Amino acid sequence: MARLIKSCAPGDDTQIRCARRSHIRAHQGTLRAINGRNHLTMSFGARPRAVLASLGAVAMALAGAATPANAVDGTLTPPTHLFNEYRHCATDAQQPSYRWAREGLLVEGIPGVTEATGGARVSVRYQVWPVADPSKITTVTRDHASPGFEAPATLPASAFVDGQSYAWQARTVVGDAVSDWSAPCYVTVDNSRPANAPSITSSNYEAETWNEGGEPVEFTLGANGVDDVEGFEFSWQQTLPVIGTSIGDHGIPQPVDPYADTKYFKRANALGGSTTLSLVPPTGSGPMTLWVRSLDRAYNGSGIARYDFQVNSTAPTISPAVPEPEFGQLTEFTLSPDPELQAKSPVVSYSVKTIGSQEDRTFDVTARPDGTATVELTLDDLYSEHLQVRSRSGNGWVSDAAWWGISFDTTPDVSSVTYPENRSGGGIGVPGTFTFTPKVKDVVSFTYSFNNGDPEVTVPVGTDHTASIDWSPATDGWHDLTVYATTRSGLQLAPYDYFFTVN
Repeated sequence: MARLIKSCAPGDDTQIRCARRSHIRAHQGTLRAINGRNHLTMSFGARPRAVLASLGAVAMALAGAATPANAVDGTLTPPTHLFNEYRHCATDAQQPSYRWAREGLLVEGIPGVTEATGGARVSVRYQVWPVADPSKITTVTRDHASPGFEAPATLPASAFVDGQSYAWQARTVVGDAVSDWSAPCYVTVDNSRPANAPSITSSNYEAETWNEGGEPVEFTLGANGVDDVEGFEFSWQQTLPVIGTSIGDHGIPQPVDPYADTKYFKRANALGGSTTLSLVPPTGSGPMTLWVRSLDRAYNGSGIARYDFQVNSTAPTISPAVPEPEFGQLTEFTLSPDPELQAKSPVVSYSVKTIGSQEDRTFDVTARPDGTATVELTLDDLYSEHLQVRSRSGNGWVSDAAWWGISFDTTPDVSSVTYPENRSGGGIGVPGTFTFTPKVKDVVSFTYSFNNGDPEVTVPVGTDHTASIDWSPATDGWHDLTVYATTRSGLQLAPYDYFFTVN
């Protein structure tokens, strides 16, 4: 299963720091000079457990002491699957990879050795040098590497100068045996975030004022004088997405081009240039803010700029066929578009959501050429029911929601001459008649119970759609009668509590 390494846009304090830094440094060894040359070597122990979680028991088994080189079975080959900062190695010196290296440069590769090492310790040695001065070499060795898995190490920050280009390569080491060096990978160090936040303008939605909605917002993003801006990151949320890399099997990074995610990223038309966006706001009306920052070639992020504007409502109209629809009856509703919205881009469909019905649901309705649509609904909530409707235009605009609602009283009317509601009457053993009358259509029975403890009794309605019962109290004082109706379809309606006092 792939796991995600979150790598921030370095230098941006608003983002999570690149998590990989601690993966290596917790186990780094000591520095030592070799033969008095301008040459730096670092030795690393076993990878921290958090990094090796995907390596399993193989890595643990290979963490033992070194054995003679003649135990190696087969010829060593240069490491493969070379990455720097979880990004592909760039083998063209004219097109280097731009990377942030203020805390060092993470490099990695899979050692070129089979499993048959005879127990010999496997290592990967990395060396880096400035392209302008190949004699100034820094070497780092990753000990206890696992055959078949990435062996990361960090080239120290002291080996790099901001703005300069470097080449690095790797070789496999088993005991005293070494492979050839891999082909060089080229990196240009960029430890500086863009100095200025981007510029943001819109040709059709004026900033800091109310605008008529109905069409996508046309934005122009500019580098604002920063000549190494490669692209832009944007969102309707203040917290911008983190640029991350998934780690697959054998610890192999799976980098992707962030600009492939057109929901949040857009490449500039040239280095230090600009780009345009056509975006539909996340909600149909109200205050809107687009948040944007520039990214250089190392994905260093600039400060964040914002564009604030407001959008007037474009909600549709909901019109029932009758002013006061009845409970349980099939009712037709007409959905009509906002006129200005319809003029900009005709409505093609509506999203309808029922709230409070026996089975709440959301569904789409296709609009006619004039932008209207009809929908039939049975209003069957015991208390109240609401509709939420949004329109969708041909240009992708989604309106804010229109609301329609109605309340129903589905409780029965209960009456008694002998024992009037909320009053006293009758007496112990004095019979009283209670009449139940429905407030909605299609009721077939009533169910009642006295004093919240007696068994429920169901009685059918008569030809006049009412029902009556006779009851004699066994005790005086306060009493409660609970009654509810049931429809022909079996729907149990809301209960009513009838309170009275027996003399």
